[in-house]
Amino acid sequence: MSYASVYQRSLTDPEGFWREQAEALPWFEPPKQILGRDDNGVWRWFAGGVTNTCYLALDRHLEAGRGDQTALIYDSPVTGQVRSFTFAELTDSVARVAGALAGLGVGKGDRVIVYMPMVPEAAIAMLACARIGAIHSVVFGGFAPPELATRIDDAAPKVILCGSCGIEFTNVIPYKPLVDEAIDLAEHKPAHTVVFQREQGRAVLDRPGDLDWDEWIDGAEPADCVPVDATDPLYILYTSGTTGKPKGVVRDNGGHAVALNYSMDAVYDVGPGDVFWAASDVGWVVGHSYIVYGPLIRGCTTVLFEGKPVRTPDAGVYWRVIQDHRVKCFFVAPTAFRAIKKEDPDCRLKARYDVSSLKYQFVAGERLDPPTYHWLEDHLRIPVIDHWWQTETGWPMCANLAGVELMETKPGSPTFPVPGYDLRIFDEQGHEVGPGVEGAVVIREPLPPGALPTVWGDHQRYHDAYWSQFEGFYFTGDEGYRDEDGYVFIMGRMDDVINVAGHRLSTGQMEEVLAEHPAVAECAVVGIADEDKGQIPLGLVLLKDGVNIAPEVLEQELTQSVRKAVGAFANFKRAVVVNRLPKTRSGKILRATLRKMIDRKPYTIPSTIDDPAIVSEIEVRLKERGVM
Repeated sequence: MSYASVYQRSLTDPEGFWREQAEALPWFEPPKQILGRDDNGVWRWFAGGVTNTCYLALDRHLEAGRGDQTALIYDSPVTGQVRSFTFAELTDSVARVAGALAGLGVGKGDRVIVYMPMVPEAAIAMLACARIGAIHSVVFGGFAPPELATRIDDAAPKVILCGSCGIEFTNVIPYKPLVDEAIDLAEHKPAHTVVFQREQGRAVLDRPGDLDWDEWIDGAEPADCVPVDATDPLYILYTSGTTGKPKGVVRDNGGHAVALNYSMDAVYDVGPGDVFWAASDVGWVVGHSYIVYGPLIRGCTTVLFEGKPVRTPDAGVYWRVIQDHRVKCFFVAPTAFRAIKKEDPDCRLKARYDVSSLKYQFVAGERLDPPTYHWLEDHLRIPVIDHWWQTETGWPMCANLAGVELMETKPGSPTFPVPGYDLRIFDEQGHEVGPGVEGAVVIREPLPPGALPTVWGDHQRYHDAYWSQFEGFYFTGDEGYRDEDGYVFIMGRMDDVINVAGHRLSTGQMEEVLAEHPAVAECAVVGIADEDKGQIPLGLVLLKDGVNIAPEVLEQELTQSVRKAVGAFANFKRAVVVNRLPKTRSGKILRATLRKMIDRKPYTIPSTIDDPAIVSEIEVRLKERGVM
């Protein structure tokens, strides 16, 4: 079938379309209702269905006689390790950890925070939670204690599972002290912290409730899969909001499994036995969907990679992994290839390796700039597929569907909407605009399976953040347009969230940190274009009257504050002192105007601004500091 016919059917007959996709998976009890609304009025998929995501990812493959197939490959250039797990071996490890969790009193509906590096135990921990119906919340290992504490208080976990350390290039980063500090900061106190000890940096276990991972699972009784409702939560994943407090995106079990299984076929064109590699981290949505759950549900071999695109050991490491594990489909953020391109501009290192197994190169997480697209196309000579999606949706919203019909690509565009997503471009009044006109990217209800049904513990925030702007339409927060051929172009965020090397970060979160400095009276953080990372944060600060501090000293102190409160991956390095900030008469800082001005893009100063000259003043100041 053609893309056009598949897409059209998904919109005109969503229940029939997704009923067929649901039938591709086994259920303990089939859904009683394909699509309906819950008590909050939210569209929900597969109500009445009973399933278990861990069963779909592991046990059913054993029952199909594929227990000896490789399920997961751990490739760690930072430790020099490569380990493989068959489906049988992975199932055994997951069942034991699930049993050990049950031994700590963790059961259906309880929360478990996972704060681990890219090691097999991270994936095992996630699957173990799913096995017993517990809700996991994976927190990226780069998050600082205050951020982890916020998530502890929001999720209220019974247990934290953590690694003793992470490894960044050659640097060993102890995790246990960060977890201890976060628990001290949090009001909620988990009963236990279980630590997976790594030889590169062992942790001291000296607090009540501390447990050693190996001793904890030794002798634990393996746990069976616990039946859960399709609409029961599988996990909470926190994503940056426009305020400092992150939003806990909730993912259900049934819709998530159906959507991921469908996407592995339709979007990525992979099936049982194929090797799929997403070079991300389990702390992000890509790691959830396409390192752990998607490939395993589909019966693929998934690669869990602990390393970087460069310096582990060089810019050829991706090609080495593709060769060694015969990767068919590779998925990574454009930032990674920009780093490789910088160190190996002619892609000469690829010639050392046989990458003939690679059939598709997917990129997402930020906009694929045309120069990087052309560089990949020139050197790989295979389909290079940009696709666009969000933590909230859990799987792609726009893509060139490798498993349905590959369309002609256009640099800078993720091609067309994926089946299930009725995508529109709206102006501020909620009217659909024509080709070539930029506006808000929205999706008509109902969202397809797999998308978030609520925000953990705050359903009003779910409504306010996603559904209040345009009635009946999900507001993505991105702006973009469709060209005369219907191709979608996503141009960036409309709200106060920036994208640093594929990491979504709240400017409000960083502004709270800057405002705590005793010299700062007021501040604004905007995301500005960066050749390597897509965007980087820039702080604009007003000093308190009478304060005398050297700009370089202030910049260094603010940088350290953001590193400590948010994490080094925020990449905050520039802070410029200004006399005034441009605001509307209602007090809203014109971040979008500032961003366009700094990036040298056309912009219009709103008529609601107090004094249009402020923007020009800031431009002069930024040029003096070498920002522009």
